[in-house]
Amino acid sequence: MVALKLLVIPTNLLKNVCVLVVVSLIEIAKAIEEKELQNLLKDCQKGKRHSQDRLYRQYYAYAMGICLRYSRTREEAIEIVNDGFVKIFTKLDKYNRRLSFKGWFRRVMINSSIDYYRRNEKHYNSLDISHASYEASSDSAIDKLSEHEIIEAIQKLPPSYRMVFNLFVIEGYKHDEIAHQLNISVGTSKSNLAIARNKLKKYLLSESGENLNRGNHGG
Repeated sequence: MVALKLLVIPTNLLKNVCVLVVVSLIEIAKAIEEKELQNLLKDCQKGKRHSQDRLYRQYYAYAMGICLRYSRTREEAIEIVNDGFVKIFTKLDKYNRRLSFKGWFRRVMINSSIDYYRRNEKHYNSLDISHASYEASSDSAIDKLSEHEIIEAIQKLPPSYRMVFNLFVIEGYKHDEIAHQLNISVGTSKSNLAIARNKLKKYLLSESGENLNRGNHGG
C-alpha cells in the first residue's frame, strides 16, 4: 500500500499568499467603486435627478463635516452644503476625472463656505490687531474631548477668526492665500489666527473642565 504524503505549506508563505489575495480583492473593489462613481457623475452631468439625489445622499455627511467648521449653526452649515451641491451639479464639466473626486468635492465645499462668509460677514475683517498680546494655555486636557465638542468650540469663534483658523490649520492655506481669498491683509490673517487659537484653547479647556466636574459629581 502506497502512503500518501501531505503537502505542507510553510506558515510564512501561507500568510504572504493571504495578504496578496486580500490586497488584490481591495484593489478590485476600489476599481469597481471608482467605475460606479464615474458612471454616477456622468448621469448627474446629464441632469438625471435620481443620480443627483444619490450623489447628494452619498456625500452629504462628508460635506456637513466640512461646512460645520465654517458655520455658527447647523442650519447655516446646511445652507452652505446646499449651495455647494448646486455648484457641484452645475460645474461637473470642470472636474478632471483623472483626479480624486473627493478632493475636488472638498475644494468646492470650502469655496462655498468662503463665498457665504464674503456675502454675510465680510465686515468682521475691518480690524487689524496684529500687535495684540495673547495668553498661553495648556493643551493637556484637550485630547480627551470628542470631535463633536471640538467642532462646537470652533463654531463659537467669531466668523473672521473661525474662517482663518480653518483655512490655515485644517486646509493648509498660507497667509497670503488667505489674505487674497478673504480680501484682508496678511497681518490681519496672522493676528486672526493667533487670536483664534487662543480663544479655541480657552473654549476647549473650559469644556474639558466642565466634563471633569460632571464626572466627579457623577462618581
